Amino acid sequence: MQTTQIKMITNPIAYENTYFLTNDMATLVIDPGNDTETILSTIHDLDKPVAAILLTHTHYDHIMSVDAVREATGAPVYVSALEADWLYTPTLNLSGLPHHEHDLPNVVVNAAEHTFSEGTAYHIGGFDFTVLATPGHSQGGVSFVFEKEAIVFTGDALFSGTIGRTDLNTGDIDTLKQSIQTQLFTLPDDYRVFPGHGPQTRIGAEKLHNPFFIA
Repeated sequence: MQTTQIKMITNPIAYENTYFLTNDMATLVIDPGNDTETILSTIHDLDKPVAAILLTHTHYDHIMSVDAVREATGAPVYVSALEADWLYTPTLNLSGLPHHEHDLPNVVVNAAEHTFSEGTAYHIGGFDFTVLATPGHSQGGVSFVFEKEAIVFTGDALFSGTIGRTDLNTGDIDTLKQSIQTQLFTLPDDYRVFPGHGPQTRIGAEKLHNPFFIA
């Protein structure tokens, strides 16, 4: 039986979490942020071919090392069709907004090789996972459910004790809360949650204690 290891690094820009899932066959990289050197070093140390780069959404802090990882590994990129053009459009991935004019270069990433079919089960590199549509933080936000491992990667939808911000382009708080309640809170309580920022949590803990869902 294959064992899955999960490694996380937190990138300096926006304290965004990049995840590496490794089994006996391959590695999956989720949301490669800005710390390219550490991301590539981690991939080297894991010593398994990268089968795919998976994106929960395409805000700049989650995509800044996509091209570097793709070039180094040859791995294809998967993204929601609703945000495929955000990869190479700085105003949409938010790096090109006026308030970043002096502190952040425009982030332009080459087009993804694949777009997700939400609700579909994928088998990549010996991993089995399902892609759930969890919009509300952004229109193409998705979460990745790995049933065998009882884990879910929620991007910027659900965090420990809070939810993603909804004041950005295509954000909507009612949509986000509905996404969490219908897509994530229907998972078993013991599922570990790996968010795009901050510490791990569990589905059951968020159902009980997250202030956005306490009546």
